[in-house]
Amino acid sequence: MSDVAITGTGLFVPENVLTNEAMVAAFNAYVDRYNAENSAAIEAGDLPAKQYSSTEFIEKASGIRKRHMISTEGLEDPERMRQVLPEDVHGKADGAPSLQAGMALKAARQALEAAGLEGRDINKIILSAAVVQRSFPAVGIEVQQHLGAGGAAEDMLMGCSSATFGIINGYAAIKAGLVDRVLMVNPEIFTTMVNFTDRDSHFIFGDIASAVVLERADLARDKPHWLIRDVKEWTGMSDNIRSNFGPMTRFEKDGLSRADNFFVQEGRKVFKELLPLVTDFITDQMARNQMTVADLKRMWLHQANINMNKYAAKKLLGREPTEDDAPTVLDKYGNIAGAGSVAAFHERGDGFATGERGYLCSFGAGYSIAGILVERAGP
Repeated sequence: MSDVAITGTGLFVPENVLTNEAMVAAFNAYVDRYNAENSAAIEAGDLPAKQYSSTEFIEKASGIRKRHMISTEGLEDPERMRQVLPEDVHGKADGAPSLQAGMALKAARQALEAAGLEGRDINKIILSAAVVQRSFPAVGIEVQQHLGAGGAAEDMLMGCSSATFGIINGYAAIKAGLVDRVLMVNPEIFTTMVNFTDRDSHFIFGDIASAVVLERADLARDKPHWLIRDVKEWTGMSDNIRSNFGPMTRFEKDGLSRADNFFVQEGRKVFKELLPLVTDFITDQMARNQMTVADLKRMWLHQANINMNKYAAKKLLGREPTEDDAPTVLDKYGNIAGAGSVAAFHERGDGFATGERGYLCSFGAGYSIAGILVERAGP
């Protein structure tokens, strides 16, 4: 079986930005409006009053300062509190891509350029994201068409582990000898699943697209690359991060506005249950490679919130982590679902000498965890 290499990465960041200050101002105006309209029920004890948000609360809880979104229009209107999407979200008659495919294409072209390849060089496309904008035809097939790639394309969903699970699936296809080159694209449009009237989650997510080119290692010999030395994945059922949204939503009473059809989480339970699973998972993967975490130059962890990142890195390293140990990008992007670890890898893959190792790990709904051990290689 061939070794597999990562030869290029790409990142597309939407230009629309919503700061904590703007988000809080709109949310608090919404709270005033809601409490005034429901004052009788609140005074009677039939409804709880909504509480203000604050920039201090957001930054302490998450480390997030701003987020990029496919659209911010409508989110500063306390009477709306949901996005206004472009009219051409599904693509135009002149052949322009749908919104999500367009994001994927921008990240993909950057990754292909970094790898010194063109779309026609790709044998397989895996579009993996926490949310896809339609069920069929697969958005990945649309990306394939616009890139002029051959072979096949597919969509997959794995929540906040989407990009790493997608990379592992591409790795497996190359290892099995099915294809020579795979493009994993990860266009995250998770803000479309956010309840912007919920104090505990209105600030968490941003949108972004990441992309990774995988090749048979012998094809990458003459260019800088990362050898994938080991992969590991795990899932276990939990309802602590959930959305019930789906094709049956329109048949359900109040389905399009009911809270359980947005992103919902039991944050404290997730922190308590998932992080020990993550740290044990990483420790075990290092052990099977005759390593410890101390042998890694850098970890690119899922960008959930700053407290989870610091907790995991500190427990694994046995000391306070530095930004060089486990870089964070969530302060400027927010939680970007499956793209978090790849975005950190893309932006902070610098400074590695040949033979030095790093580690990507994503974790989230499912529960799901995926880890990828990489080693710097090439001329």
